[in-house]
Amino acid sequence: MRAAVQRVSRAVCRVDGEVTGETGPGLLVFLGVAPGDDGAAAARLAARIAKLRVFGDDRGRMNHSVTDMGGGILSISQFTLYADTRSGNRPSFLGAAPPEQARAVYASFNAALRALGLPVGEGVFGAHMVIDATNDGPVTLILEQD
Repeated sequence: MRAAVQRVSRAVCRVDGEVTGETGPGLLVFLGVAPGDDGAAAARLAARIAKLRVFGDDRGRMNHSVTDMGGGILSISQFTLYADTRSGNRPSFLGAAPPEQARAVYASFNAALRALGLPVGEGVFGAHMVIDATNDGPVTLILEQD
């Protein structure tokens, strides 16, 4: 499982012009699911993200997590995080999990974040989404979870 995590002051997901999920200050998480991933891996990654210290303290040092600061998460499923671009001009997505599996793991990931007390806005799995985000920093991290 792979996540691109961005610190944001706000983020909104729209599908066909309708807001499907949003957050104020917090994290925008793009989640990619690989064939071997499951709900247990999703829960471990959710716990890591909830504790990830990327928000500034009173000295401007990254010492606070999204949980510490009472922030939220906008979670977006993104199979393109498993794109293979090593050859040719068209990415291969054979490293991404099949849609049925990815949908279940994405749902488990979001449920795990909520179980940790975080408000979670969501995209729509498999839909064409328009993400509007205001990056804060910018701070963008790539996390891997087995």
